[in-house]
Amino acid sequence: MAATVTGISSMATRQILAELSRAFQNKTGHTVAIESVGGVDAAKRVRAGETFDIVVLADDVMTQLDADGFLRPGSRAGFAKSAMAVAVGAQANRPDLSNEANLQAAVLAARSIGYSTGPSGTHLLGLLRRWGIEQTVSDRLVKASPGVPVGTLVARGEAELGFQQLSEFLDVPGIAVAGSLPPEVQSTTLFACGVCATASNAAGAHDLIRHLTSAEADASKRRYGMEPA
Repeated sequence: MAATVTGISSMATRQILAELSRAFQNKTGHTVAIESVGGVDAAKRVRAGETFDIVVLADDVMTQLDADGFLRPGSRAGFAKSAMAVAVGAQANRPDLSNEANLQAAVLAARSIGYSTGPSGTHLLGLLRRWGIEQTVSDRLVKASPGVPVGTLVARGEAELGFQQLSEFLDVPGIAVAGSLPPEVQSTTLFACGVCATASNAAGAHDLIRHLTSAEADASKRRYGMEPA
């Protein structure tokens, strides 16, 4: 009998998971219900003991959940990789992001800078410290609330530049992707999936993970700005 596979993920993978879940449902008859929220909130809910069959989050978070016993042993697997990009308003001039010096100049010239609570935001703050401009631009930083795409801040005019994973920008109206971070300062986030320790449908979760990490899932990942893990 077909059974529902439940899950929780961060917002960054929501589109890919939705597409791959539909394909899995069509293939197996299992219903998939994955809730996508801010990554920080998702991890808190897993740690609080909420019942999910599968969890998909940044790999550093998943590694800690695994070590702390919140995942079924041996179930964690790489899912997708996402590089960081910069977004601007749809009608705005696109800054030169060809090298680190030009990226720093664009940040210094921006009236407001949007960033996330996730790995991309941590990386941006690290770059500001590395460049010695953290205090210079501190009053121009605009942090997106958990679960709110940085692109939304850019579209509303609350941030002139927005930093986040490329996949987060692809479906936001009113913005344009200015480009990826230059290679010397690029940060690629690995997302992983695993079976939650509280899973009530562990068998279905393992089947879904096999589907999510299979070669047939690669095209969907690339379509939404990520690469296979």
